[in-house]
Amino acid sequence: MILKKISVLNYKNIAQAELDFSCKMNCFIGHNGEGKTNLLDAVYFLSFCKSATNSVDSQNIRHGEEFFMLQGEYERESGEQEEVYCGLKRRQKKRFKRNKKEYKRLSEHIGLVPLVMVSPADAALISDGSEERRRFMDMVIVQYDHEYLEALARYNKALLQRNVLLKQEEEPDGELMALWEEMMAQEGTRIYEKRKAYVEEFIPVFQDFYSRISQGKEQVGLRYVSHGQRGDLLEVIRRDRAKDRVMGYSLHGVHKDELEMTLDGYPIKREGSQGQNKTYLIAMKLAQFDFLRRTGSRTTPLLLLDDIFDKLDAGRVEQIVKLVSGERFGQIFVTDTNRDHLDRILEKTDRDYKLFHVENGVISV
Repeated sequence: MILKKISVLNYKNIAQAELDFSCKMNCFIGHNGEGKTNLLDAVYFLSFCKSATNSVDSQNIRHGEEFFMLQGEYERESGEQEEVYCGLKRRQKKRFKRNKKEYKRLSEHIGLVPLVMVSPADAALISDGSEERRRFMDMVIVQYDHEYLEALARYNKALLQRNVLLKQEEEPDGELMALWEEMMAQEGTRIYEKRKAYVEEFIPVFQDFYSRISQGKEQVGLRYVSHGQRGDLLEVIRRDRAKDRVMGYSLHGVHKDELEMTLDGYPIKREGSQGQNKTYLIAMKLAQFDFLRRTGSRTTPLLLLDDIFDKLDAGRVEQIVKLVSGERFGQIFVTDTNRDHLDRILEKTDRDYKLFHVENGVISV
């Protein structure tokens, strides 16, 4: 998939932009806080119906304005054209259209324009709680498996309702509790099986990318841990119902799934340097890209690289430049404050490119 053109109006600090992109490499140079990341976020919004950095849609409207509008013109590998539109007015529901036809449900859009974004915010994958790592798995699987997205929605509904019953002062209705537990187990088993299959295929690709970037200096691991591995999920959920009642929430289920991340056999959260952590995260995202490219519609995703070279030594930067400059990757959007980094990428590739300057929300060629 190629993003040929984007129109942006009143999105974050970008008052207006009409940009035509290279089908290969698009570089954005500018100081911090000028709007480079905001432009990438607009591209992200058109894929996921939400911002990567702010989940409150109205807060993405430019200060002093009443609405924002985003529109992207895409081209598939087959040559087929796609137009995606998003508009949001304050105090109103956002509208999403594909080829001028409005979606009934936003979930129908997810996966049309597959995308992987690498940014400094990825640090939360290592530093924060397990919710971030579950979201990492989910953000890939939902882009090629709509049944998974529906299973997640049903599981979360059942989990919420079970937790409501657990919090009641009086003894909850046993039949109702059993109903929600059965839904949690049924949908949770689907989720577990899909996550398990994804991680098993993902791990060797991730390790290969890490080895290339680090030039074999460290060994990394990734292990999926789930209550689904303990046997029948319904029995696992029901087993500690009394303890759940005391706590007021569900202690078991796929909402507790975890990805254990290791460096040379030890938790990377404890052992990794800033450069090693960043290498780990970039390798994960590049493997995510590779996985999406080979699954679903087999459409090459867009790759967004936001300020990825900070805290990396010259050797690792060199390896990343070699990787992303190759034919394995499709259309790339990369930002940096350092022109030297971008020049090194452009020197390494004979691919078509465009270089944009960003200053105070104004984007120029």
